[in-house]
Amino acid sequence: MDITPIADALYGIPLLGILFQAVGFLVAVIPPNSPNIMNAAAPLALAALCGVFCERSGIVNIGIEGTMLASAFTAWVVGVAINPVFGSPTPGPIFGATIPLLICVVAAVVVAMLISALHAYLSISLRADQIISGTIINIAAFGVTGYLDQLISKSSPAGAGSFAAYVPPTWLTELPIVGWVFAMFLSLGPIAMSTLVIIVGAQIWLFRSRWGLRTRAVGEHPRAAETVGIDVIRLRYQNVIIAGIFAGLAGAWLSIEATNSFQIGMTTGRGFIALAAMIMGRWTPLGALGASIVFALFIQISQLIKIVPPGGDLGAIMGSVPSQAWDAFPYLLTMVILAGVVGKSIPPAADGQPYEREAAA
Repeated sequence: MDITPIADALYGIPLLGILFQAVGFLVAVIPPNSPNIMNAAAPLALAALCGVFCERSGIVNIGIEGTMLASAFTAWVVGVAINPVFGSPTPGPIFGATIPLLICVVAAVVVAMLISALHAYLSISLRADQIISGTIINIAAFGVTGYLDQLISKSSPAGAGSFAAYVPPTWLTELPIVGWVFAMFLSLGPIAMSTLVIIVGAQIWLFRSRWGLRTRAVGEHPRAAETVGIDVIRLRYQNVIIAGIFAGLAGAWLSIEATNSFQIGMTTGRGFIALAAMIMGRWTPLGALGASIVFALFIQISQLIKIVPPGGDLGAIMGSVPSQAWDAFPYLLTMVILAGVVGKSIPPAADGQPYEREAAA
């Protein structure tokens, strides 16, 4: 059935036709670009999961941006250092993985855990202002990685390469109606693909385990949790450091999966968008994943509008908008969505509140 006459009739309706054109544009561009959308959502979801683990434990962590940046730099620079030692090995058959690349991932995660441990020490033991602690991490990471990158990049070193995306069978991705969904979740590299497993596992762990119950108790009412034998300080330390693993993977994705390089400030605000996704997702792993996909969709659309603008009146309107405005589009929509969600999404009751044990009588 040819739906072109129907579409033309809907597009011709004054004012309302522009809305129909926008819907038609989204329907046309989302399926073929779904792998790119999921790929862009992966680091956001991992970073948001880092925030979920921290804030469910009662610790605010706005230093995710800096942690990701430090991890991305570490993954790249470790690759630069160790790749020649292994003789620049040929990419393996699975995701193009090599021993240097695996070492890079481990190094990125270790650095992220160390930074998270520092944030935990400042926030939990010293009871410093958690916002200031996270801000210091962001500023320090941007400055240190930028300076070191300028020193190292002068020699134009080669990194350890990058992971390759899995290529699913064509018979699966070309299935009518649902084929693009399989392509979206399977045409990914190992870090992005593991995000789905990690998110589902974290959802089960947080809401269907003893550890999850204790974590939520510590984030809601640490004094009551302490009275039933839960070590609040220890559990908060554990969760903040574990959360660093996810920020480390997000950073590694930037420099050894999405690219094979490091650029100054290459996180480009992803850590802050991840915090918005965490709030929009109501401090749950699956909710954070869903919100991350929405934000990634905005990012992808802002790029597609510049590359493949829609036709008709919608295209004329969008063509008159400066390209810089489309670059800001995802961040503006993030602010709009966050403004609508805040107040309706309730954080853990003890979020951001330092905890001090009562002195023994």
